[in-house]
Amino acid sequence: MIKSIVVYPICMTLLPQDKNGCPYLQLAPMEGVGDRSFRKAMASIGGFDEAVRDFLRVPANAHIKSLAKVYVADELAPIPLAAQIMGSDPDLMAEMAQELAQKGAPRIDVNCGCPSNTVTGRGAGSSLLKDPKILHEVAEAVVRAVTIPVTIKMRSGYEDISLFEENILAAQESGVRYITLHPRTKVDGYGPPARWDLIARAKSLLRIPLVGNGDILTVNDAMTMLRTTGCDGLMIGRGSIINPFIFYQIRACYSQVPYELKWGNLLGFFDAFIAETPEDFSTKLRVNKLKQLLGFIFKGNAQLMEKRQLVLSASHKDPQTFLEFVLPLLKESWNSQVGV
Repeated sequence: MIKSIVVYPICMTLLPQDKNGCPYLQLAPMEGVGDRSFRKAMASIGGFDEAVRDFLRVPANAHIKSLAKVYVADELAPIPLAAQIMGSDPDLMAEMAQELAQKGAPRIDVNCGCPSNTVTGRGAGSSLLKDPKILHEVAEAVVRAVTIPVTIKMRSGYEDISLFEENILAAQESGVRYITLHPRTKVDGYGPPARWDLIARAKSLLRIPLVGNGDILTVNDAMTMLRTTGCDGLMIGRGSIINPFIFYQIRACYSQVPYELKWGNLLGFFDAFIAETPEDFSTKLRVNKLKQLLGFIFKGNAQLMEKRQLVLSASHKDPQTFLEFVLPLLKESWNSQVGV
């Protein structure tokens, strides 16, 4: 049984803003493409205040110390890297939080949103949204276990939004510092448009800060979400893959000084991505990983979209040769509104 250390009182703790009033910007955790290599590549460009590591599963038979080894607190230094944990056993989740705190995690995020059937079938991720009492129990156990901030990333519901308000308030009452809301249900997956009206609704209910997430693919999307929902910060996932400069461009809206987008920065982004690809990956896997990244980038631009299939079907056998083939296509079509 985990000993209770502290429970944070429910109060409004404002998320920091930069000197120009830009809200707190976070790089989202993304299973698959959003791994260490992508985080390191994004850190080579910068512009975001904090990143969140892709989730660490805490199953019923968890070996806590072994699972926690993959988390490296200073991976993106000086940019903080929060740890995200996912499970349904309050005691094990609390133990994992303590281990990660000892390893230097600046924040623990509780995953209440993963829609994967392999996850929800074991009662974790968005399954916690089926019962606000269980969600509260898990989150509160983590809050009690550590002295660092604990937060929750959640969806709007499981099959529907009938428990939306109950889940939002249960999360708040657990003592978490703030909530990140991705306004789709588990059943929605990533298909239907994110319901930003639910972010506004949650904001009206909460006394703690709220971070908006979902369908922020452009700078205009970011500014519209902030204006229409009143959320206190932004978490961006796919939008940062499509346009790695998006965080700086959002800041430029507040500073009113255009961000100078340089081709050399994009080249450095790809170099960092390749350099950080796991050493045990085969050459083919390295190329496929790069294709996955470029598939997002090309999909996010109408001119590049025409050449996306050409890129995905290329048969180059090593990352550098493949990149040499892709870069002229990218430089020719990538327009200044997106990032060069």
